[in-house]
Amino acid sequence: MDIEIARKQLFDRILNGDRQGAVSLLDQWAERRHWRNTITELLEPVLDEIGRCWSAEKISLAAGYLAGRIAEDILLKAAGAEEAVPVSKGPVVIGNVEDDYHSLGRKLVGIFLRTAGWRVVDLGNDVLAGDFVDAAVASAAPVIGVSAMMLTTAENIRKVREELDRRGLSGRIKLAVGGAVFRIRPELVAEVGGDGTVASAVDAPRLMAELTGGGIWA
Repeated sequence: MDIEIARKQLFDRILNGDRQGAVSLLDQWAERRHWRNTITELLEPVLDEIGRCWSAEKISLAAGYLAGRIAEDILLKAAGAEEAVPVSKGPVVIGNVEDDYHSLGRKLVGIFLRTAGWRVVDLGNDVLAGDFVDAAVASAAPVIGVSAMMLTTAENIRKVREELDRRGLSGRIKLAVGGAVFRIRPELVAEVGGDGTVASAVDAPRLMAELTGGGIWA
């Protein structure tokens, strides 16, 4: 089967909530290409497209959340194959900032980070600034990734920067930011105190590597 056809079929099955069909398609591909190639060639491009459709409001809220859940299930299945588990690059904390509940983008980021070998501490939605910093300290994470969909919630990211500054941690813990509003207003990254951002969830591992100097964390 051609890779483009396979991607289209996987995209349709995920958006239609066909979990069994999506996993079956990936299983068939993995038998020929192995799980690692299946993730990079098939799953990642499809999840990236779902993320773009979500940001452009081309898929419904229900379909978006369901897509995220199915994608997580698929990744867990892939991770069960020994050859699909990369060397751990260490912990990273992610979450949606205070008052933000748009979780699909954050979930996609988590999936790509896990696939790339990061140990993800996902705090979920509506996370207070102090909770982000507490989790980073407790897990020895060098990066906090904060997601916000709209300007009104993105402004709450300043509280995370202020908390890092207050505890004297800004030099030790980097602040990555993401969400649709940062693509519309890239200057907002600096305004809220972010250390970096990327336009797509698929680029999240690259950003984390840049913010940590490309090192492997214990």
